[in-house]
Amino acid sequence: MTDQLIIFDTTLRDGEQSPGASMTREEKIRIARQLEKMRVDVIEAGFPAASPGDFESVKAVAGTIRDSIVAGLARAQFGDIERAGEAIRPAARGRIHTFIATSPIHMEKKLRMSPAQVLEQAVAAVRRARDFTDDVEFSAEDAGRSDPDFLCQVFEAVIRAGARTLNVPDTVGYTMPQQYGELIRSLRERIPNSDQAVFSVHCHNDLGLAVANSLAAVLAGARQVECTVNGLGERAGNAALEEIVMAVRTRRDVFPVETRIDTTQIVAASRLVSGITGFPVQPNKAVVGANAFAHESGIHQDGVLKNRETYEIMRAEDVGWHANRLVLGKLSGRNAFRSRLHELGIELASEAQLNTAFQRFKELADRKHEIFDEDLHALVSDESLAPVADHFSLVAMRAHSETGERPQASITIRAGATEQMASSDGSGPVDAVFKAIEQIAPSGAQLQLYSVNAITSGTESQGEVTVRLAQGERVVNGLGADTDIVVASAKAYLNALNKLHHGAQRLNPQA
Repeated sequence: MTDQLIIFDTTLRDGEQSPGASMTREEKIRIARQLEKMRVDVIEAGFPAASPGDFESVKAVAGTIRDSIVAGLARAQFGDIERAGEAIRPAARGRIHTFIATSPIHMEKKLRMSPAQVLEQAVAAVRRARDFTDDVEFSAEDAGRSDPDFLCQVFEAVIRAGARTLNVPDTVGYTMPQQYGELIRSLRERIPNSDQAVFSVHCHNDLGLAVANSLAAVLAGARQVECTVNGLGERAGNAALEEIVMAVRTRRDVFPVETRIDTTQIVAASRLVSGITGFPVQPNKAVVGANAFAHESGIHQDGVLKNRETYEIMRAEDVGWHANRLVLGKLSGRNAFRSRLHELGIELASEAQLNTAFQRFKELADRKHEIFDEDLHALVSDESLAPVADHFSLVAMRAHSETGERPQASITIRAGATEQMASSDGSGPVDAVFKAIEQIAPSGAQLQLYSVNAITSGTESQGEVTVRLAQGERVVNGLGADTDIVVASAKAYLNALNKLHHGAQRLNPQA
C-alpha cells in the first residue's frame, strides 16, 4: 500500500524571498498556472499581509487556480490571518498557513515571549483562521532547534483548535537527516491526537541537506513536503521540488508514497521560474540542469548506447526533456511553431501574444540557422510578450570596441511616444550602452548583478543576459536574449527599467 505525498510548492512565497527574485502579479499567475498544470497539490501564493501588492497577487492567483489548493501565509496574529483569509476567498480551495516560532532562541530574542504566551497565541491563531477556512496549517518556526517536549505540547493544542496540517520546518537548515527523521517519528508517536493531522516538512539548504532531510522525514511518516522549483529560496534555498518528486518516483522500493505530479512538466516549470526570476539553473543541477542527462565519458557513452539503464536511472523524457527535438528554422510555419510551444508546455495568454512571439521567432530565424527548445523558452520569457506595454524599448543601437581605444556606444530608445538618442563611452561596450541608456532614462539604480549564459551550444547561440537593479528598497531583474550579447544586455537593462517604471515589483522581501 502506498500513501499520497502532498507536494506543497512555495516558489511564489519562500522562493520569492531570494534577493532579487520578486515577481509581479502577472508573473506569479504564469508560474501558478504552470504549477497547476504540473498537478501540484498546494500552491503557497504569498504573504498577503506583507504588502498591498502581495495581497493582490495572492488574491489573483486564488481567483485563477481551480485544481490546486491556494495557500496564504500569515503570522500568528489576527491582522495577518484576516488579511490572508480575505486574499484566499476567491479560491476554489483555500488554505491559511499560520506560524509562530517555538525555538528558545527565537522566543527569547525575536518574539520576546514566554513559551506559555507562544502556546496561547498559536491556539488563538488557528481558531481565528478556522473562521475563514476549514483547511488550516500550523507551522512551528525553527522546529529543528525547538524543545521536542514543547513541540508536542504546541502541536497537540493546535490540532484540538482545528489545524489539520502540522509543519515541522528546519528553518535554518541545521538538522541532520537521521536527527530530523527521528524528530518526525517521535512527534507522531508522542502526540495523542497526531492521527488527526498530516505532518509536513519545510527544509532549508544551508548545509546542502534540504532534500535529504525532507526524504528522511517522508520515511518517518511525513506526508507533505514543502519545496520550490529549482530549489529557489532565501539564503541557500529550499528543498528542490524536482529532486523530491523524482527521488520518490525513482526509488519506489524505498519510499511507500507516490505523488500526483505530472513529471513531464518539470523542465517547463524550471525554465519558466528561471526566466522570470533571472536565476539561471546550473548545468550540473540534478534533474533540470543542462548536463543532467549528458554523458561525456567514453565508457558511459558506450554503456548508454548498449542499454540506457547502465548509467541513467531516469528517462530524460519523463521530466520534460525531449530526446527527439523538432528543430525549427526560418521556413517553419505558424502551426509548427504553435505545436512546438504546446509540446514544451508553453501557453500564451492570447492570440496577440502568439503573433508577437511568432514574429520574434522569424526575426531570430533570420539570424540563427536552427532554433532549439531552449531558444523558444528564452523567446517567450521576453517581457515584450507581457500584457503591460513596455515604456522603454530598443529602436537601434551601435557599439564599437577596439584594442587600445575606449569603447563607444550610441543607442536610440522609444520612451513612451517619443524616440530619444544618446551616446557614451565606457570601460567596455556593455558599460557604454548602460551609461547611454541612463542618459535617456536616469533611474539612479545600482547594478547588483550582470550575468550572461549561452542558451545553446555553438558560436551562433543566443546569449541570455540577466541584470539586477536596486532602487532604494526595490530590486528588479531584467532579462534579454539575442545572438548579439551587447544587444541582449541592452534589452535586459531596458526590461529592468520597465519594471521600475511600472512599479509592478513588490518591495524587496529582504528589506
